[in-house]
Amino acid sequence: MRNVRAVTLCLLSALALSGCMRQPAPVAMVRPHNDLDALAYGGRMALAPPPVPRRGLWHTPAFASAATPVVYAAAPPPLLVHDAAYRLGAGDRLRIVVYGQEGLTNTYLVDAGGNITMPLIGAVTARGRTPAELSAAIAARLRKGYIRQPYVAAEVEAYRPFFILGEVAAPGQYPFVPNMTVESAVAIAGGFSPRARRDLVTITHTDARGTVRLIVPTATQLSPGDTVLVDERWF
Repeated sequence: MRNVRAVTLCLLSALALSGCMRQPAPVAMVRPHNDLDALAYGGRMALAPPPVPRRGLWHTPAFASAATPVVYAAAPPPLLVHDAAYRLGAGDRLRIVVYGQEGLTNTYLVDAGGNITMPLIGAVTARGRTPAELSAAIAARLRKGYIRQPYVAAEVEAYRPFFILGEVAAPGQYPFVPNMTVESAVAIAGGFSPRARRDLVTITHTDARGTVRLIVPTATQLSPGDTVLVDERWF
């Protein structure tokens, strides 16, 4: 009997040990990184608390809102200015458009005599006229035996140059830019020379009323065709 009981106890012990070995070992769960991971893994898993905001200039409430996209300045407009009161002169480059007439639509330069020369109608006076007045003059010429109802548009493509002389690094003739001042003209010419007078300059301006010479400060705006004279200072 004692042998039977010993054998029975041994069998029971073996069965108990085998049952313990069959229990699954604990599985290490990887913490989900975001809500999508939590949905993929299933179950309700606690999300990590939001990080504590850092302190400093870029983390103050003024900068805590969503970043605003940087808006860069627009590209400067092309050198094409529509000035209804602008009077044309020698050296202006014009774009003449005659609608439906590719042979007449082109770029024309106002010559030294103040004219432009077009096919069919020849020379047309441009000096002293506005672009609108020149368009009307061209249409009137075309209407005389060439085109029944011409539609003409004229615009300034490039203004006549300005001139700067005297105490600047590189005196000479330069292309005119809209809204140009004496200061910007001096900068284009390389700046003042060491002996230049820097507060006042002499401008020679010519228009339909004649030619005038004015002593003006350097913040004065220029017109196409103006001549700027930078004088020498006395001390």
